[in-house]
Amino acid sequence: MSEVPREPLDVLVVHIPQESTRAVLTALFAAGAGEVGEYRECAFVIPGQGQFRPVGSANPTIGTVGELEHVREDRAEVTFPRSRRGLVVSALRRAHPYEEPSFHVLENAAD
Repeated sequence: MSEVPREPLDVLVVHIPQESTRAVLTALFAAGAGEVGEYRECAFVIPGQGQFRPVGSANPTIGTVGELEHVREDRAEVTFPRSRRGLVVSALRRAHPYEEPSFHVLENAAD
C-alpha cells in the first residue's frame, strides 16, 4: 500500500508583541497555517525580549523614532503547506501590529 504524497510544509517564524500573539495566531490559522496531519492550530510559542530603533520616516506602533526600544515579545512558529505561503504571509502582515513585522519563512527539506 503506497502513501499519498503530501505537499511540503514550510515554517513561519515571527516575533510578536505578547499582547498581540493570540490575534496574530488566529489570523495565521484562518489562512491555513498550523495544520499538521489531523491536528489544527499547532504553534510553538516562546517568550523573549526584542529590540529595535525606529529611524527616518518610521511610524512605530511602539517606541519613538531615534530611541532604542525593548519589547516583551513572543517568538511563534507555525507550519503551513508551501502553496499557502502568500496567503499566510499576507495574513501575518494584516494582523501584526508592527509597521514592519520581524519574520522569516523556512522551506522544509523534501522527504
